[in-house]
Amino acid sequence: MKKVWFKSLTALVTIAMLSLLLAACSGGDSSQGSTGSSGNSGEEKVKLKVYAQHFDDDTSKPFDYAVEELKKEMPNVEIVLDPAVQDGYQKLKTYAATGNMPDIFETDWVTLQTFAKSKNVLLLDEFEETTAFKNKLNPGVEGRLIAPDGHVYAFPFTGIEFQILYYNKEIFEEAGIEVPIKTVDQLAEAAKKLKEKGYVPLSIFAKEKWIPTALYQGFVTREEAMGYGKLDEAGVTELPESFITAAHQLRTLQEAGLFDVNATNTNYDQASSLFYTGKAAMFVNGQWEIYSSQEKLGDKVDWMYWPAKDEETYEKTKYAVNGSPSPGGFAVSQSTKDPELTVKVASFLAQKAAEYKYAQLGSPIVSVKVDKEITAEIPPMMQRIADEILPNATDYAVALNNVSIKNVLDDNTQSMLIDGFSTEQFIKNLNSVLAKENK
Repeated sequence: MKKVWFKSLTALVTIAMLSLLLAACSGGDSSQGSTGSSGNSGEEKVKLKVYAQHFDDDTSKPFDYAVEELKKEMPNVEIVLDPAVQDGYQKLKTYAATGNMPDIFETDWVTLQTFAKSKNVLLLDEFEETTAFKNKLNPGVEGRLIAPDGHVYAFPFTGIEFQILYYNKEIFEEAGIEVPIKTVDQLAEAAKKLKEKGYVPLSIFAKEKWIPTALYQGFVTREEAMGYGKLDEAGVTELPESFITAAHQLRTLQEAGLFDVNATNTNYDQASSLFYTGKAAMFVNGQWEIYSSQEKLGDKVDWMYWPAKDEETYEKTKYAVNGSPSPGGFAVSQSTKDPELTVKVASFLAQKAAEYKYAQLGSPIVSVKVDKEITAEIPPMMQRIADEILPNATDYAVALNNVSIKNVLDDNTQSMLIDGFSTEQFIKNLNSVLAKENK
């Protein structure tokens, strides 16, 4: 999981430079305490428990690389991995509630806001390591490190990530579906054709609420480039028309059978398996899924832009990116026994994960500058990202910071994927929280 975001000219310039570079290349105990600074072989061994995503090549390999590099830099530090569960950070929240927080944990902005209030995350503002990290940031991704309240809570390793629609070209050809799909009506018709052929039209791991929320924002950005950031504005006490349009579109697609009937009970492993075994024609996830999908499906897989209400709108908004620069990454527990050391380790892990993603996966979407050359053969779909989206992006969505609104949005976008939940109910529930939070 991974995984979503603002309009920045500096970001676009920097991203374009990164894309040119690509073109040229065509769980265990918690903290046991520390007796000194890192790096000296005579020091006492320190165990640090790290809660991190570690379930596929895109998550495990960067993390494992960072840990191996850490052994060279800080041989007295032993990392004890607690693999993250793809549950919307519920297990991590349970750790917080029971006083069993890992020393370092990977999480998102919504969870960080909750932990900041409950004193479960260490504020990183005053650490020298944070200043050094800021100096290494790629221009335009400051929002991944510095929160809207001006504080730093976590060290990011990715840049501004975003969601896209993947599809199996062979299945589309079999079903007689022309690409690119430009409109919601065309997507609904494609869903019907795919169901007639016996396929799940679009596989989605909607047991995790963030992914249907990301799916909905994809349609919102065809009408409102700010995305969910619009809902943070004072005075927005009712759902804007752009969001209502996107809600009707989502309902149209649900009624056309786009989603599996068990979508809201499906986890990532189940959803991705449907796609990779040829039982589903499409899959929705972030651009990070490129590596797994390319490995498993080869040249049978590609990605498409988010469809819009009509072809004119599609052409005008195709480069409005369904992603935003919200804070997240490796955070540090306030209860860790040696904050200075743990912060240094968290920063190191983030930087080395970024180094692996850039140099060995060929991804330009990283948080910090990397001084190593790209050695990977860049997947064609990532090359498309570099050639088409990054240099041409017109807008990035703005992150939604209000947790109350975000929670209601998560619950209701998930419900929109099932029978019996109406668009009117969706609008009513969102209007209720907006009226309360933005009055």
